[in-house]
Amino acid sequence: MKKPEDIAEKAANILKDEKVDAKVRSGAASALGNLGDAAAKYVPDIANILKDEKVDANVRSGAASALGNLGDAAANYVPDILNFLKDKKVDANVRYGAASALGNLGDAAANYVPDIANILKDETVPTNVRGSAASALGNLGDAAANYVPDIANILKDETLPTNVRGSAASALGNLGDAAANYVPDIANILKDETVPTNVRSSAASALGNLGDVATKYVPDIANILKDEKVDADVRYSAASALGNLGDVATKYVPDILNFLKDEKVPTNVRYGAASALGNLGDAAAKYVPDILNFLKDEKVDAKVRSGAASALGNLGDTAAKYVPDILNFLKDEKVPTNVRYDAASALGNLGDAAAKYVPDIANILKDEKVDTNVRYGAASALGNLGDAAAKYVPDIANILKDEKVDADVRYSAASALGNLGDVATKYVPDILNFLKDEKVPTNVRYGAASALGNLGDAAAKYVPDILNFLKDEKVDAKVRSGAASALGNLGDTAAKYVPDILNFLKDEKVPADVRGSAASALGKIRQLKLEEVAVVLNYVYEPNQGSFDYGQNNYEFWRFWTYFLGGGTEQVQTLLKWLGRPQATPDNLKHPEGVKILEEFRTTWKLSQEFPRLQQDLARQIAVVARKVSWQQQDILILETHYHNLKNAGYNEADSLQSVIINLKGWQWFFNARITILSHAAFWLALIFAYPKFPQIQAIFFWNPWVRRILGVGYVGFLLTWFPLPPQII
Repeated sequence: MKKPEDIAEKAANILKDEKVDAKVRSGAASALGNLGDAAAKYVPDIANILKDEKVDANVRSGAASALGNLGDAAANYVPDILNFLKDKKVDANVRYGAASALGNLGDAAANYVPDIANILKDETVPTNVRGSAASALGNLGDAAANYVPDIANILKDETLPTNVRGSAASALGNLGDAAANYVPDIANILKDETVPTNVRSSAASALGNLGDVATKYVPDIANILKDEKVDADVRYSAASALGNLGDVATKYVPDILNFLKDEKVPTNVRYGAASALGNLGDAAAKYVPDILNFLKDEKVDAKVRSGAASALGNLGDTAAKYVPDILNFLKDEKVPTNVRYDAASALGNLGDAAAKYVPDIANILKDEKVDTNVRYGAASALGNLGDAAAKYVPDIANILKDEKVDADVRYSAASALGNLGDVATKYVPDILNFLKDEKVPTNVRYGAASALGNLGDAAAKYVPDILNFLKDEKVDAKVRSGAASALGNLGDTAAKYVPDILNFLKDEKVPADVRGSAASALGKIRQLKLEEVAVVLNYVYEPNQGSFDYGQNNYEFWRFWTYFLGGGTEQVQTLLKWLGRPQATPDNLKHPEGVKILEEFRTTWKLSQEFPRLQQDLARQIAVVARKVSWQQQDILILETHYHNLKNAGYNEADSLQSVIINLKGWQWFFNARITILSHAAFWLALIFAYPKFPQIQAIFFWNPWVRRILGVGYVGFLLTWFPLPPQII
C-alpha cells in the first residue's frame, strides 16, 4: 500500500506539470488537499499554481480549495488567496474556490473578513462567488460577527438569486450567538410564503443550528411543520431543525410525534419527523414507547415506520431498555420486511446495549422461515457488533456455507465475516472455498471475495487463488470484479500479480465496469512499467465511458490513472502529450524533440499491437510528428521503421512518412553527388598544378586522349579545349 507521502509527492508533480491535462491536474490538487500533513511541504507549489495566470481556471480553483483544506500549513498564503478572490479579472470558478478556502482557514483568515464581506455585498460579483463568500463568513465564526447585519441584509434582499440568499441563511445559522439579533428576520423568512422554497428551507436549517437563541421561535418552526400548505422540503427542514434544537424543542416532542402519526402528512416529511425524534436524545426518551407503538402500527407507511426504527437506533442509551421491544419488532412476521430490516440495523447500531441480544439476532439469521431481507439485516447487525458477536462467527460461517439459504443472506454473512476481523481469520479457507465453488450464487462469491480483501494478512497466502478467479473466463464478471477489488485491498502481497491483472484489463469481453474495478485496484498495489501503462491508456478510447461509472465523457479519469500509475515518468508524459485525447498537441517541434518522440512511439508501437484504438491514434500522431519536424539524413532509419510499421498495418498515414523519406533521400542523392563532383574537380585541379613538375602526369593524364576522356568524364577535355592552361603553369 502506498504511503500518503508517496501519493502526495506524485500528486504534487502532476499538479506542477504543465504538460498534463487540466482536469488531471485539478484532480491532483484535490488529492493534495485531502492528504493533510503528508501534503504540507507542497503548499508553496500549490500556491504558485493558484498565482499562475497561465494555468487553467479549474486547476487554480482546485489549488485554492486544496490550500483551504490544508489548514495551518497554508496560513501564510491567505493574502494571496484573498487577492484572487478580489481580482475581477480572475475566473469566477477560481474566485469561488478562493472564498471557500478562506472560510476553511479559520483564524488565519480572520483579519480579512472585511474583504470577504465586501465581496458578498458587491452586486457586480458573480452570484456563485458571493454565495461562496457568504458561506466563508459563516465558517469564520466570531471574526465575522460584525458583518452579520450585512449577511442578514443579503438574506432579506428579494432581488438577489436564491442560491446567494440560501448561502446567507446557512451562514447565519453557523454564526451562533453573533446572529442572535437576526433570528426574528430568519424566522420571518421561514414564515414568508412568498419566499422561494430553497431559501425557506435554508432558513429553517439555520434556526435549527442557532440553538438557544432560536428557542422562542420553536412554535413557529413547529407550525411550519404542521402547515399542510407549506412545501414538503421546507417542512422536512423544519422537522430536522426541531431535532437539532435539543432541549428547547422538548415540549414539542409530542407535536412532532403527533405529526409523525398524521397520515395526511407526506411520507418524506413524516420520515423527517422520525429522524428528528432520533436526534432529540434524552428529550425523546420518554416517548420511545410511543415510537415503538408507532412502529407497530400496521396502518403507518412502511418508510415512516422504517424511519422510526432508525430513530430508535440513534437514541443510544435512552433506547437501551427498549432493545427487547425492537427485537420483538424484528421478530414479528406481520411487520413489513423493510421495517424489520431497519430494526435489525438499529440493533446493530446500539452497540453494548444490544450485546446480550446477539443470540436472538443470530437466531433470526439462522431461522429459515424469516424473510430474506430481515435475515440480511441480522447478518449485517452481527457484523457491526464486533466482539459481542465473536462466538457466533461459526454460525455466520454456516449461513455462508448453506446452499439452501438465500443468496443475499449469504452475501451479508460473508460481508459480516469480513467486518469481524481477527475473530474470523480461521474461516478464511472456508470463505475461499465459497469463492471457488461454481455452484455458489454470484453475489455470494462476490461477498466472499470482498471479505477476503478485508481480512488482510490472514488472506495474504490465498492471493494466487483470488487471482485465478480474476483470470478465469468461466467465472461470472461480478465475481471477477470482487476478486480484483480484493487484490487491490491486499496491497503489497498482490504486487507480483500485477501483470495478470493487466491481462484481465485487456480483455474487452469482460464488462467495462469490472475492468474499471481492476484498474482502480492497481492504484493500491504498485507503480506500472511503461509496457503496462499502455493497458490503462487504452481505456481512454473506450466508446462508452459511462459504463465505467465515472461519467459518460470522463476519459480524463483514465488519463489521470495513466499518469499516476505510470509514476509520471518522462516517457509517460510524452505519451499523454500526444495520445489519449489530449486537449491540444504541440505546434512547434525542434529536431531533437521530434527524434525523441518518434523513438518513444517506436517502443509504443510494439505495445499497441493488442489495442487497435490506441494504435490508430498512434498512427495519426506519428504522421503528425513526421510533418512537423525538419528531419536530417540520419533520421531516415527511424522514419523508415515507422513507415514499414504503418504500411504493414494498413494505415494510410504511411504515405506521409513515405513523402518525408523520399524528400530526404532526394537531398541525400544531391548531397552525395555534390561531394563526388567536387572531389573529382579537386583531383583534376591538383593534377593541373602538378603538371609542370611531373612528366609522368603530363603523359598519363593530359597527353593520353583516352585517359583524359574516361577519367575526365567528358567535361575536363571540354574545359581544357575552351580554357587552355595558363603559360605560367605550362
